[in-house]
Amino acid sequence: MNNIPWVEQPAVVVAQALQNRSLSAQTYVQACLDQIEQQEPQVHAFAHIAREAALKHAHWLDGQAIQGAMHGLTVGIKDVFDTHDMPTQGGSQVFAGHQPVQDAACIATLRQSGGVMLGKTITTELATFPTNGTRNPRKLDHTPGGSSSGSAAAVAANMVSFATGTQTMGSTIRPCGYCGVTGYKPTYNLVPKRGVWPNADSCDTIGLVARDVRDVAFFGAEMARFPDLLIPDETIAMDHRPTVGLCKTFEWDLADPHIQKAFHESAQTLEKAGAKVIEIQLPPAFSQMLKAHTTVVHFEMSGGFMDILSRHAEKMRPALLKRSTEGLSVTGREYQAAQALAHQCRAMFDQVLGACDVLFVPAATGEAPQGQDYSGDTRMNQVWTLMHGPCVSVTGGYGPHGLPLAMQVVGRMHDDQRTLLAAHWIHIQLSRALGA
Repeated sequence: MNNIPWVEQPAVVVAQALQNRSLSAQTYVQACLDQIEQQEPQVHAFAHIAREAALKHAHWLDGQAIQGAMHGLTVGIKDVFDTHDMPTQGGSQVFAGHQPVQDAACIATLRQSGGVMLGKTITTELATFPTNGTRNPRKLDHTPGGSSSGSAAAVAANMVSFATGTQTMGSTIRPCGYCGVTGYKPTYNLVPKRGVWPNADSCDTIGLVARDVRDVAFFGAEMARFPDLLIPDETIAMDHRPTVGLCKTFEWDLADPHIQKAFHESAQTLEKAGAKVIEIQLPPAFSQMLKAHTTVVHFEMSGGFMDILSRHAEKMRPALLKRSTEGLSVTGREYQAAQALAHQCRAMFDQVLGACDVLFVPAATGEAPQGQDYSGDTRMNQVWTLMHGPCVSVTGGYGPHGLPLAMQVVGRMHDDQRTLLAAHWIHIQLSRALGA
């Protein structure tokens, strides 16, 4: 890897060089800033870039003892995470110029571990769906997805080691899938949400973005202060051939023929590589989970946005204002029924999985749509967000425009370590098969 620029190398490799001081924090941070200077005019991943502060922090790190596992590694922060030294504006005119007085809990944790915050990445408005101009680095006339659009794009364009995201519907898994990087939605509340702007609290989950599964597990171990997430020695990891549940889900007909073909070809690849593949059919109750998720999100979001709707409605985009206002018509009884169904499905999920380590399901309805006005269809993600378990995006093929076709590895609640290990193995096998 000596001839590969540092910004293109896996974060775990960069981390090792930073830890043994064969690479200085200043050199690496400058390389990332140079990459931003080259790529940002086309990609538009950042709402704010902290050049001087990042270089100053890197200089300080080089004069200190190693601060932690994140020492010198760079992070892009989705613009719904509070930061004491950068504005947090949520991609909305409602909060233009807003400056928090403290960091979100997980950002403070990353700083304590030596992470260098390079800036705030663009989000769709209030982490919902109206877009803010970010482009897909793989094909600039296509969307990077949303709402963690800038985070996925910044990692895909090699601007940062890692980026933070959130997921209420499909806001981490789908954009990472569209951009061909790894998105990880941990078990609900594994990463603390204090200081991260809420959308629909019972679904909102901190998301993590990196270039591959091993990197995102490394990042997750630091953000969650949970070292068990780390991928073990490569030999051990590759010896672990998971039992994979192949599941079309009740949303299968929403997927285009390219996703469906890639799904079946991926299953064949995994089976040939030594995985045990079992076809799984979800119980009938799961057929109502998509509707239940929509009900929960619209009820909670409209309530959470009440002050904005009351005092700043004219600053909201019309489409978001319309959806938020419509959410006020969801009744408390409808909301309770949706939550009851979610509890029921979570309770039966371990039995559904049976002997399987994880489920393998589509993560998108197709490749990233063309244009920047539409961030893509969330319906392949919503059920798994409401299920509260871990999800990891992997590439299962490429579509007619040469863009990734996203799949996701889904695990049991609180079983993130096994899910990440299985996703790592799956990612390696599919990458080899695709020649990536």
